[in-house]
Amino acid sequence: MIAAGPFIRDPAFARGASPLIDLTLCEVWLQADSRFPWLVLIPRRPGLRELEDLTDADRAAFTAEIVRAGAAVRAMGAAMGRPVEKLNIGMLGNITPQLHAHVVGRRADDPAWPGPVWGQGGAVAYDQTTEAAMRGAALGALSD
Repeated sequence: MIAAGPFIRDPAFARGASPLIDLTLCEVWLQADSRFPWLVLIPRRPGLRELEDLTDADRAAFTAEIVRAGAAVRAMGAAMGRPVEKLNIGMLGNITPQLHAHVVGRRADDPAWPGPVWGQGGAVAYDQTTEAAMRGAALGALSD
């Protein structure tokens, strides 16, 4: 059930990602790891921890926005010259329990394949030019 009060984003998100765009339900953040095209969606509702905490309408909206983010991640992979072969969608929340979804583009030659992206070496920061290209590709796909 949705809690009363204002939406407050866990400050942990800002330690590994940066804001990209607000969709109808979610904030979309660019994960700061150039090894993978990667977006994080955070529903702007207070007190969410689990998918079941969303109303039916918000759950449908969340799913639709995850699908849109998948298209954006594919556009990011294309802009990197590394087309996405498989989308991974994760909602772990073990470290940051606020409900959020990771949408990650994967390839058989990426540094974590075939395992999960978590715990596979340290994040590699984007250079300014590549980050701008990733933001542009993602925004182009999400703004349609």
